[in-house]
Amino acid sequence: MTERTYLGICGSLRASSRNSGLLRCAQEEMPEGAVLHIADILDIPFYREGRETPEAVRVLADGVRAADALVLAVPEYNYSVAPALKNALDWLSREPGDILAGKPAAMMGAGGGMGTSRAQYHLRQSCVYLDMRVLNRPEVFANAFSDAFTAEGDVSDSPEGRRLREKVAALMKALDERVRGA
Repeated sequence: MTERTYLGICGSLRASSRNSGLLRCAQEEMPEGAVLHIADILDIPFYREGRETPEAVRVLADGVRAADALVLAVPEYNYSVAPALKNALDWLSREPGDILAGKPAAMMGAGGGMGTSRAQYHLRQSCVYLDMRVLNRPEVFANAFSDAFTAEGDVSDSPEGRRLREKVAALMKALDERVRGA
C-alpha cells in the first residue's frame, strides 16, 4: 500500500497558535499509511496581480501538488477567514494547472466561543469557487480558551483535550477514507 500524503496549512502566524496545535494533533492522529506535513506560509507576501511568484509560494504550490489532500486550520478574525490563509489560497489559485480543483480538504479551527465556525463557513464559499472537495463532517470547532489547549497551543491531555483529539482523529479518518475511495 502506498503512503498517503497530506499537507496542513495554518492560517495563524502566531508562535503558540492553537490552530497550529490542531495541525500537530492531526499529525499524531493520522491513520496508518498516512502522513501530514505542515506548510509554512509565514513568508508569503500579499497577493498582487502581475507580481512574479515568490519562492515561498512555489514551495507551497509544490507541496499542494504532491499532497493527496489538504488539512486547513482556520482561525477566525473579525467573524471571517484569517488573511494569511485566504492570501495563501489566492496565490495558489493563480498557479498553472488549477492545482486546487478537485483537491480533497478538511477544515478545523480553534477560536472564541463558536470556535471559528463563521470563518470556516466563509472559507467554504471560496473553496466552492476553487472547486475543492471539502468534507462536510465531522466538523471541528474548538474553543481556543478552554482546557483543551496548553499555553504552548498544543492539544492538552485534559478530558476536554482528549475529546478534541477524538474529533480531530475522526476528521482525519474521514478525509483518509475519501482519499482512499473507501
